[in-house]
Amino acid sequence: MGARHATGWANRLLCWGGQCDGPPFQWKPTRLPWTAADLEMSWVCLLIAATVGPSLADDGHEMEEFLKREYSLSKPYQGIGSSASSHWELMGDAVVSTDNIRLTPDVQSKQGAVWSRMPCHLKDWEIQVHFKIHGQGKKNLNGDGLAIWYTKERMQNGPVFGNVDMFTGLGVFVDTYPNEEKFLEAQKKRYTPRMQVPHTHTSEPPIITWLCFMVWSFTHNQRSVFFNKQVRKSNLLPCFNPQVVVLLYQRVFPYVLAMVGNGSVSYSHDRDGRPTELGGCSAIVRNLKHDTFLFIRYVRRRLTIMIDIDGQHEWRDCLDIPGVRLPMGYYFGASAVTGDLSDNHDLISLKLYQLTVLRSKQEEEGEEEVLVPSVDNFDLQRPYSTEEGTSGIAIFFTVLFSLLGCFLLIVVSLVLYGHWNESRRKRFY
Repeated sequence: MGARHATGWANRLLCWGGQCDGPPFQWKPTRLPWTAADLEMSWVCLLIAATVGPSLADDGHEMEEFLKREYSLSKPYQGIGSSASSHWELMGDAVVSTDNIRLTPDVQSKQGAVWSRMPCHLKDWEIQVHFKIHGQGKKNLNGDGLAIWYTKERMQNGPVFGNVDMFTGLGVFVDTYPNEEKFLEAQKKRYTPRMQVPHTHTSEPPIITWLCFMVWSFTHNQRSVFFNKQVRKSNLLPCFNPQVVVLLYQRVFPYVLAMVGNGSVSYSHDRDGRPTELGGCSAIVRNLKHDTFLFIRYVRRRLTIMIDIDGQHEWRDCLDIPGVRLPMGYYFGASAVTGDLSDNHDLISLKLYQLTVLRSKQEEEGEEEVLVPSVDNFDLQRPYSTEEGTSGIAIFFTVLFSLLGCFLLIVVSLVLYGHWNESRRKRFY
């Protein structure tokens, strides 16, 4: 992870014999005694880490980082929400205290946000977010989650975790409620009578289920294959056993995912963002006694997200997507929302680092200015329509019946060959 790894090494060495609490790169000394051997070993390791030289990005390029305080939030949150000179602005039900910025309280139908007043013109950057989600609700009786934004729009209420739908830019969501389970249950009730799948005591799905799934995967080469809107708008779901769908695509909530929007792509709340997500990971972050952190890095058009939620002061990979193109001049923000279910969504700190990556002159000249957010090999511009869905259905059935036809042709050929071979042998008797 480059500079962050180097810093992590230094702090982990300092934490040896001490007590680490708070962010992964803070150290709090304790009364534990240090022996001479411990001190000597620590200095040797620190010397080795210091002689490594400039840190490297994931692609091998040298990289340095600098904290940008004008784009960062940390205690004591001076002037936020009350001073016009503050770099940040509150919205909705968000309130500031000495310990955190509470985006929403543990009350139904609340939404709040905090937005930067200054557009960010950094080419490469990373964010470390210290947050906490907690409440009285039990598992799956809480909601709805929080989001970290880098978007063209700011200070607009909406249904997407407290922000406007069809946004332009990047959204990273910590989704705490599985809305899609209701959808799957409804689909199961709707299609199970038509499917007439024989009852078995094994977990193996019917062959036709896997055949349909393989054909659809082949004809729709996308990250979210089954939950593509073309499938959702078609009548192909009877081909699938809902139990298989749950087995293959069930998530463990809370769930962290990323989405890039270009102003025309809608976030599917009922589907928990599956049709448009770039990737994600499960993150059990509710009601934890230790701190929870989210790491977002954007460097050389590569989006990397990691989490630190286990109290071990170690980053864990969540997603890594190349070819993400984000324009400069957008705004950073954080928002949260509650509905029929609720939680406290607290933002403790948000620290933005500028990354300076050495580029050759050819690389600088070859990079084109990004005007509209996009992701390589992931079509954000194409509107989903009934006509396109019909085209997808036609392709699906074309490939499906072609495979069935080939299979039938092979069977018929084998039968005919068997009869011909049998007749040939009778001629010799």
